[in-house]
Amino acid sequence: MTARVPNEPVAPGRTAAVDVAWAGAAVQRGGRRVVDGVDLSVSGGSWVSLLGPNGAGKTTLVRTLAGSGLDAGSVSIGGRSLGDLSARERARLIAVVPQHPVIPPGIAVFDYVLLGRAPHQGLRFAASEEDRRRTHAVAQRLDLDELSTRTLESLSGGERQRVVLARALAQDTPVLVLDEPTTFLDVGHQLAVLELIAELRAERSLTVITTMHDLSVAGQFADTVAVMSAGRLIAHGRPAQVLTPELIETCWGVAATTTVDGHGGVTVAVQRRREVPLWPGRARVTEPPESSTPTTLEPTR
Repeated sequence: MTARVPNEPVAPGRTAAVDVAWAGAAVQRGGRRVVDGVDLSVSGGSWVSLLGPNGAGKTTLVRTLAGSGLDAGSVSIGGRSLGDLSARERARLIAVVPQHPVIPPGIAVFDYVLLGRAPHQGLRFAASEEDRRRTHAVAQRLDLDELSTRTLESLSGGERQRVVLARALAQDTPVLVLDEPTTFLDVGHQLAVLELIAELRAERSLTVITTMHDLSVAGQFADTVAVMSAGRLIAHGRPAQVLTPELIETCWGVAATTTVDGHGGVTVAVQRRREVPLWPGRARVTEPPESSTPTTLEPTR
């Protein structure tokens, strides 16, 4: 990213930090509890990253913040029960970036980002000059100016991911929820997007909730990490306290080493397994039997 305007705020100023809390949250799917009695509090203005193996319940838990699928327990935002908020009130408090957003066919980049301003518009949902100015400011910070007239279908996966994030930032909410925000992004854009989120969090007192698979990324950016397994919260705290080799081996089944830097950030190095199970419950494969004949591939011409 190169076109960001230094120190230009997207929002008019620092907003009051908003807490988010789940109490006894449970979600049932197909007769199985995919989220099972989760109690988790996120302090206003902090960044928490939800971690866990596939199927742990991370995405299902964050979807409850969009008003989806809570079968037991409660969710509160800023001390107010989610169930007491209208859809419009909720959209002014929380912006959610899903893994697979629904994108209207044929829509241009600028128009899609402008949709983020809808909760702040009147009954006619007509965009004002202020809405357009803020949309343009967000597009600049995410290096989207040159893409503004292109349709989202014409973009690469990484470009589309940045556009979806831009729409959420244009929404100007105190809570930002990102479900796997670095999917499709190369390493450079991953770092740029996460650093921008960190910068905006400081500027606007944002409460940031992310789901991630990359333990090192979570360990470098999140204030706290919450680890889920089989729908339950099994650990929550500072990255250096939670992301230990013992917990990583227990939860993910891999050996790892961790390094804590002077700022409390954690880097996780996973060690390759020399004995790898093909699938759960099936035989392990180590070295091929001595009688096996290696396959020789002809060089490509």
